[in-house]
Amino acid sequence: MKRNPANSRSCARPIDFLRVSRTAVDDTINQNLNALITPGATPFDPSSTQERQSRPIGRRPIEAQACAEFKDRVLFPSWQSRSDVLNYCAGVATSPDPNDPDHVLRQVEDARARERIVNERLDPYSARYFPREARTEALASLIRNERMVEGIVRNRTWQLMSERCETESESSEKALDSWRSRTSEQQ
Repeated sequence: MKRNPANSRSCARPIDFLRVSRTAVDDTINQNLNALITPGATPFDPSSTQERQSRPIGRRPIEAQACAEFKDRVLFPSWQSRSDVLNYCAGVATSPDPNDPDHVLRQVEDARARERIVNERLDPYSARYFPREARTEALASLIRNERMVEGIVRNRTWQLMSERCETESESSEKALDSWRSRTSEQQ
């Protein structure tokens, strides 16, 4: 898709996509991991309820194969699509926007602010000038925030994956990069 600055408005919907995607995969990571556990092979033992357990004995381990399939089919593709959206919107945010409706207004305000005579002794607030933010600058700020949120969400998800799958030793970034290289080789 061509990075057209006029598409800065189109990055509002992808931000919604990021939130929905995080809700579907990362926010429900425990439920998704619980779904990977196969039901017990031994039948229920009624004597197990005779004594009260002060705390759960522990989480059942998840098979390494099930964890690997979940990462390769659900987690990493979701992360990759969110990375693609963030990269696209970052490209839009760094492109000049010739169709910005406030561009002329900002230029007029800047010129007026340069011409203004400032006497701070008479009016200490006369020197303050807050220029309007361009659409691309606002989008760039939003993308920076979304990248920080994405990093926090990925770290927490990866921490839970490491606890439950007991096989994760590398960082989430390294694991995602190795997945990317494996999938690009297969194509």
